[in-house]
Amino acid sequence: MPTILIVDDDAVIRGMLYEVFSEKYECHTASTAEEAFQYLEVESYDAILTDIAMPGLTGIELLKRVQLRDSETPVILISGKGNEQDPQQLVDLGAFAYVSKPFKLIEIEAVVAQAVAKSESQETHLAAKTTRTGRPA
Repeated sequence: MPTILIVDDDAVIRGMLYEVFSEKYECHTASTAEEAFQYLEVESYDAILTDIAMPGLTGIELLKRVQLRDSETPVILISGKGNEQDPQQLVDLGAFAYVSKPFKLIEIEAVVAQAVAKSESQETHLAAKTTRTGRPA
C-alpha cells in the first residue's frame, strides 16, 4: 500500500485529509515540518502533502529538504494564501503540484493519485534496472 505524509498545522484540515486518504493509502500525519522530518528519518513516502504556512519551518523549507534527500519524492504544496504564492515558482523549486485552499476533495484526490502513480512508476523502473544489472541504478 502506498504511503503518504500529510503535514498541516490545522488539525481540522489534517484530520480531514487523513480521513480522505487513509482508505487508499497508509497515512502518517505531522503538525509541523519539524515533526515531518522525524518521520522522514525512518520512512520513505510515495507522496508528501504539506501546507506552506506553518509555525516554525514552512512547507517550502520542507520541500527543499526533501529535495536534498530524495528529489524523486513528489511534494504537493497546499496553501490558503493563494495570492502570495507563484505556482510556477513553486514547481520550479521542485514541487509536484500546488493546490490552493479551499480545494475540492476531488481535486486533491486526483493530484495525490498522480503523485503516487509517479512515485510507483519510478520504483518499478528502478526495480527493473536492479533486476537487469543485479545492483541499484
